[in-house]
Amino acid sequence: MRVLGYMSGTSLDGVDAAILETDGERIDAFGPATLLSFGAAERAAVIRATEDALRWDGIGARPASFAAAEAVILDTHVRAARAVLAEDGGAIDLIGFHGQTVLHRPERRLTVQLGDPAALASALGVPVVADMRQADLAAGGQGAPLVPIYHRALADRLALPRPIAFLNIGGVANLSWIGAGEGMAAFDTGPGNGMIDLLLQSRGAGRYDEDGRLGAAGRAHQAILDVYLRAPYFRQSGPKSLDRYDFTLAAVESLSLEDAAATLTAFAIEAIRCAADLLPAPPGEWIVCGGGVHNPTLMQLLGERVGTWRAADDCGLRGDFIEAEAMAYLAARSVRGLPLTFPATTGVPHPIPGGRIFHPQSAG
Repeated sequence: MRVLGYMSGTSLDGVDAAILETDGERIDAFGPATLLSFGAAERAAVIRATEDALRWDGIGARPASFAAAEAVILDTHVRAARAVLAEDGGAIDLIGFHGQTVLHRPERRLTVQLGDPAALASALGVPVVADMRQADLAAGGQGAPLVPIYHRALADRLALPRPIAFLNIGGVANLSWIGAGEGMAAFDTGPGNGMIDLLLQSRGAGRYDEDGRLGAAGRAHQAILDVYLRAPYFRQSGPKSLDRYDFTLAAVESLSLEDAAATLTAFAIEAIRCAADLLPAPPGEWIVCGGGVHNPTLMQLLGERVGTWRAADDCGLRGDFIEAEAMAYLAARSVRGLPLTFPATTGVPHPIPGGRIFHPQSAG
């Protein structure tokens, strides 16, 4: 199948779209990919829905802001599809739609991804697979991370030596440990770029720490790091998962912007180092993808604290689009009834298929 996958992540910067040729087991070819950034008004609508979701917390009527955010999500996803399809003029058989996560409470079997997959299917005239986390949560899993089975397919395609770890540093950071045979382990490590982004935005200093300059200019405060790392989450074995807002900026409010950025940068890496101690065996190499790979300060610290790593792009992959590709891969697995999540990746009791298929509806 030729499948279009989407990811609009917790960094709230826009929509990634990528085409993958796959049968849900093997990766046959990579098609075109694109990023469609949110405009200022679009991003504001998504941020408003995210903030309302935290206050709502799944109790009572859904916030009114969700409808406005879903209109933005539909429009941007349709435009992203048309842009990526225009690159090679090809058709697609299927779409994997993740939606915009605004709330994740696995302990209550609750996760909320905004979007209208039925409207997306009708707008593009292609079946859409969505709701990929819900079956896992209903069965007692964490509902996250979803990507490990795709990471294993990438390791197979590239014949990478095992064990190996794929590390995605987005708003939240997560890792997939791929061992010999069917061996896998996966979980969220802790905050990735998300807290650093929120720090800068809260102080009117921009959207993100460009080139890691603020983090490099400041000094990490060990006492505050210790406070963050005392959270029980870092002592729990996987599988486990986080909401982007499970940790707050309160502990760094009294610091200068530079010191706060340095402390949060160090926090992201120390959380990954803690995660490394929980793996079944040390990975021979770390393959890093996601927005964090573009922050030199973060990546230098990763090398110092965790060890040898390579950017996914240096392995012949598209590091900025791996999660969008993964949604395409999971959609293909869904229509074939193959499992998306596993006991060692989400804590589900047994391998669980997932996803719901939404077919296009004619206008009449």
